[in-house]
Amino acid sequence: MAKLSQLLDRIDSGTILLPEFQRGYVWNRDQVRGLMRSMYLEHPVGSLLLWETSDADLSARGSTSANGTYLMLLDGQQRITSLYGVVKGHPPGFFEGDPKAFTDLYFNVADEEFAFYARNRMSQDPRWVNVTELFNSNVFHFLAPLADLYGQEQAAVYLERLNRLSQIVEREFHQEKITGADKDVEEVVEIFNRVNSGGTKLSKGDLALAKVCAQWPDARRVMRESIDRWAGRGYQFTLDWLLRATTAVATGRSQFEQLGKVGPEEFRSALERAAVHTDTFLEAVSGRLGLDHDRVLKSRSSLTMAVRLLELNGGRFDDRAHRDKVLYWYLHSALWGRYAGPTETTLQKDFDTAAHSGVDGLITALERSRRGSLNIRPHDFEGTQGSRFYPLLYLLMRSGRARDLGTGRELSTAALESGSRLERHMLFPTALLRGSDDKADAIANFCFLAEDNELEVGTLAPHEFLDRAEAAHPGVLASQWIPADPELWKAGRYREFLATRREMLAEAAQSFLDGLLEGTLDDEQELQPLTVVAQEAGDPRSEQIRALVEQLREDGFAEPELDTAISDPRHGGVIAEAEAFWPDGLQHGLGKPVVLELDPEQADLPRLQELGHEVFTSVEALAGFVDRIGREAAGEEVLHSVQEDGQERASDSAPDTADFHRAMVSLHERAKTEAGYTPSHFIGMISELGALETARKLLHAPAVSDGFSNLWERGRLDLTVEALVLRPEFSSLFTDEELDRARGRLDQFGYRVTEG
Repeated sequence: MAKLSQLLDRIDSGTILLPEFQRGYVWNRDQVRGLMRSMYLEHPVGSLLLWETSDADLSARGSTSANGTYLMLLDGQQRITSLYGVVKGHPPGFFEGDPKAFTDLYFNVADEEFAFYARNRMSQDPRWVNVTELFNSNVFHFLAPLADLYGQEQAAVYLERLNRLSQIVEREFHQEKITGADKDVEEVVEIFNRVNSGGTKLSKGDLALAKVCAQWPDARRVMRESIDRWAGRGYQFTLDWLLRATTAVATGRSQFEQLGKVGPEEFRSALERAAVHTDTFLEAVSGRLGLDHDRVLKSRSSLTMAVRLLELNGGRFDDRAHRDKVLYWYLHSALWGRYAGPTETTLQKDFDTAAHSGVDGLITALERSRRGSLNIRPHDFEGTQGSRFYPLLYLLMRSGRARDLGTGRELSTAALESGSRLERHMLFPTALLRGSDDKADAIANFCFLAEDNELEVGTLAPHEFLDRAEAAHPGVLASQWIPADPELWKAGRYREFLATRREMLAEAAQSFLDGLLEGTLDDEQELQPLTVVAQEAGDPRSEQIRALVEQLREDGFAEPELDTAISDPRHGGVIAEAEAFWPDGLQHGLGKPVVLELDPEQADLPRLQELGHEVFTSVEALAGFVDRIGREAAGEEVLHSVQEDGQERASDSAPDTADFHRAMVSLHERAKTEAGYTPSHFIGMISELGALETARKLLHAPAVSDGFSNLWERGRLDLTVEALVLRPEFSSLFTDEELDRARGRLDQFGYRVTEG
């Protein structure tokens, strides 16, 4: 047994370390709150598993002690890291992750609740105590303002609770130790996986990296330096990816297991070459193709193959024509999902092909897999931003000398003069298509402009600005492959407009790709990195997704892939174009992959579920799921009423709320019959929370509700909760803040609210 305070001191002294094979910190804020609540209530929180070793060459993270005897923390990393961060106010030396997960935790001495700082809720209430400050100061420091406001008797109750919280550092943890000098990393990793069955599983890459770090302790740090450097340029890579690229360079094989044959110096050299080859290729795709950030750089496995090609070719391209041919292969392999199936198997086939036939052999193999044709067709541009073909539109804009509709100048030049920023707009704005089934975020509806453009693209209908743009700057529409027929600029001709523009885009893309293959693109320019900002104002659905992702990030969940195509691992076909995708779970390595798909009719939902994905078809459904697991992690029950200013709000059973309940249910029925929208999650919330609490939850959400988003597209905001709560007979049930939020949302999307 050991007290928490002793464990934390041992971390500081360097006698407790973290083995290098462990992944980083993955807990979120709700899990931290739940742990602190359990510690405060003296509930069981589990034991620790430690590996006692004196191996001086062992790879570990943390500050090493002088005596050479270490305790490696095998099971309990998330708990001990969280407690260290809350008590000390900073992460331990072995930390890898986001410290926001345990920063600014507060404790309410009145209701004994743990919550992270929220200014509106806590700033004027001394009953909320900063937990870290409590551990690092005298308990009586917090007592005086409490006694002044609530009296000595109540302050004594609060003092007892603060004392109980501050004493959790005296809580004892049961420890189990693995001892014995004969234990090696591989054996300990096996033990770790066995006891950690409910936690983060080690991947094949983790196991391989553990063995590498046993021979070269700095391997992980050096790899992180390259990954951080690429992140600074806008490209996100993982340790697993860099490890596979290094494996490819060192062995010519795709399987991590092959690293067992590679010595530390050979691995170090291969890692350096893999990083240099990656830089060489990124410079080519950025400077030649304009694919200068992560959202348009697809298929990490294709990059692994490119790294292997460069290794086989001495780390360089033979000449410009050879470089362009490699880029041609890369683009097509990404567009057609070459590695969407069994990655290791396909990579190994291509490694072997490249070894004896080079890039020409890879192109032939790709053509064969596509039944002899790599031609771009108009229907390939039918998707949304999540499609594999969105990067091709971006590429054409960047490398095809597209011009700004407002000034007629080349976009790259105009963007560089305005601080390297471009704006992406919808030619047909979402509001113009309201009431139809057509989606405004189709690839063929996007155009690009320099910042501060005065054409009001994305606000006006196309016929209100395209004729002016072409008259002022002849040829500017063709430079962005926009149909010049004014009849196609009308809202009723949107589908024909898209069909025509897709034909133009397919022809331009085919011409560009053929030029890469044949080495005939002689109009070469060095493209500088740009930032593209999506200007899609007035789209509640986009705002919903943005707010959800921001909130999840704030709460310590993983960053999703946005607007991304999900392929079937068996046959490679696209089965969804998800608005957000967490391939490794909402927390890295914990739980199933999570998919947010807001156009379920365009996805293969049964196949996604068959593959083990958690699929959500509304933002509210996903937010509700996260809320439920968060409450469970924090040890809380879902309450059906809330308190404000110390007063319980009226429940839905009260006589003055019965009419509101009926009105909320009628919204569900009217939406189905009058607007053709079935808000199934909405009625589920009413059943679970009650009508009044459902309305409050939707009003206090960071973004508009699904009902608002869907009905807004149909022009029926009179069917939303926001409109209902503003009715005179119901407004007294809500606070002034809630009424202001309802008015603000209606006003934000162009609906005037009048009294009565």
